[in-house]
Amino acid sequence: MSTTLKRKNLMNSFLEEHAYSLFQNSAKNKKFSILPLRNFKDMFYTGKISIGTPGQQFRVLFDTSFADFWVTSVYCQDPGCSKHKHFDPRESTTFEITDRHMNHLNKFGRIMGFFGRDIVRIGNVVIKNQTFALSQSQTSKILPCVPFEGILGLGYPTLATVGITPFFDNLMQQGIISEPVFAFYLNTKKKNGRVVMLGGVDHSYHKGKLNWIPVSESRYWQITVDRISMNGKVIGCTNRCQAILDTGSSSVCGPTRLITKIQRLIGARPSKGCRYLISRRVNTTIPPVVFTINGVDYPMHPENYILRTSCGLCVRTFVGGTEEMTESETWILGDVFLRLYVSVFDRGNRRIGLAPAV
Repeated sequence: MSTTLKRKNLMNSFLEEHAYSLFQNSAKNKKFSILPLRNFKDMFYTGKISIGTPGQQFRVLFDTSFADFWVTSVYCQDPGCSKHKHFDPRESTTFEITDRHMNHLNKFGRIMGFFGRDIVRIGNVVIKNQTFALSQSQTSKILPCVPFEGILGLGYPTLATVGITPFFDNLMQQGIISEPVFAFYLNTKKKNGRVVMLGGVDHSYHKGKLNWIPVSESRYWQITVDRISMNGKVIGCTNRCQAILDTGSSSVCGPTRLITKIQRLIGARPSKGCRYLISRRVNTTIPPVVFTINGVDYPMHPENYILRTSCGLCVRTFVGGTEEMTESETWILGDVFLRLYVSVFDRGNRRIGLAPAV
């Protein structure tokens, strides 16, 4: 038994070191691309893309909890569509229509439309025959107000409309990237910060080595959390639980009863104009919320989840309601968590790497 364990530990160590070395030189790789992202009030991170010939410019949200790719089109007559740029397939000489349709309900609302194919350019990356949806209807209270014209999903193909090849799968199949990896840096400390990386990871964006976490279900970018604690006491994931890393969400979401417990422990109370308000004048005594994942602690300190407003110390970053998604305890780790770390999504090895952002 001890020999078997030693061999297993040696193999795990070898795999970790070998996999890490695969991405050491991504920044110098010609098949590696970095795209700047724009931060909109710490709620959305959007990037510029071009569709068609000649190219039509749009801003899209890169969303790891979604797998399809859609943009607002000239065929959408909903009030919210008029406030955004529209893709017009008649203006593209390379556009091809398909017989597929999209009818998708997600956190932003219901999007309906039809799929077409065209050339898509993202930074120095050019993807031919990329399938995407042209919206005909956008039923949403949120979408009219957002600073983007579409969503580019980076979730697993099992989330996509049947018969549709997602964007990242096209990158892999066409050999546009050398590694089946993408990564996000959403912090604001680096001078040219807030980027999405395609085909690898630039290690100058993080401190220390990446800690790898197995994907527990190849649908969402879903992982197993060991526990959630404050002041050394377990307050969530008592018997381990699941979490989804979601670049399309700004908050940390969890079961309502546990979110209420966190608010109580940090001394927050419900308030108008602010989800919760902390009555204390200083937040130095408020403890961090620590997510322990695959044996590693990932703390969210008060300065990460508390906003200073004219009303006082406001907590808007913890949101309940995941019990409506599933009966088992599930959390969504959105941008407020991801800003603290470089997040590497490794499709080839079905895992996620996290390391503190510089």
